[in-house]
Amino acid sequence: MICFCAERFHWWRIWQSPGDPSLSGSADMAFRALLYRRPTEPSTIAVRHGSQFFAVRIRRHRRARRYTLRIHPSDREAILTMPPRGTLADAKEFAQRHGAWIAARLGRLPKAAPFQPGTLVPLRGHDHKIVHRAGRGTVWTEVRESGERIICVAGEAEHIDRRVHDFLKREARKDLQKACDRYAPELGVKVARLSIRDQSSRWGSCTSAGSLSFSWRLILAPSYVLDYLAAHEVAHLVEMNHSARFWRVVGKVCPHMERAKTWLDTHGNDLHRYGISD
Repeated sequence: MICFCAERFHWWRIWQSPGDPSLSGSADMAFRALLYRRPTEPSTIAVRHGSQFFAVRIRRHRRARRYTLRIHPSDREAILTMPPRGTLADAKEFAQRHGAWIAARLGRLPKAAPFQPGTLVPLRGHDHKIVHRAGRGTVWTEVRESGERIICVAGEAEHIDRRVHDFLKREARKDLQKACDRYAPELGVKVARLSIRDQSSRWGSCTSAGSLSFSWRLILAPSYVLDYLAAHEVAHLVEMNHSARFWRVVGKVCPHMERAKTWLDTHGNDLHRYGISD
């Protein structure tokens, strides 16, 4: 281990006087890091269930108090979270003990729908077929005489996936910004920043500084669902909790709250299958 320090430091003094207050804070931290340093751990472990093998990704979390497992819906993998002092041996035993659960949850994931010609994408809750158009251009929507909705993607075929992703993120930002701009004055708050991400564990988040973050996949839900999530996160600028008062604030400005929550509970997990491959 190589440690770079701005000033000369006598390591022997730690062993002789571990409580010496004259030791610099940075050096003391470096020494603690040396004491608690672990050998390199694998990023994944293999779990066997019957004749199947599953790769489980490992991550340590400083605030974790126990071993937990969850399924990442878009990456389509199991993730095992370990407490800081957890051991790899215990992690493997825990994952193997829950092999049946991992197999069942991964097996229930909806079929992947990669962004390629012919795929149906539920833009704002309405199915749109991806169609490749020759020549230069970007991405746009059309409605055929038959009533069929399509997403037209110009350019080289190998860029279709990226272009559709970028298009959907732009549409999500536009709709969410419009909804937040409507709710913020109504609730007497100000949105400092709005960002679009691919969050797997939540549809939106809010900070006390006024920064809102949303999953771009909300553009694949009916418009009233996206609208509800905007109201939900803006309402957190009034109440940074999920108390009864918070839900009253959301319900006051968003009369379709319960309908949207029911839709997300029933169909939300399906949105994670779009734009990925098995």
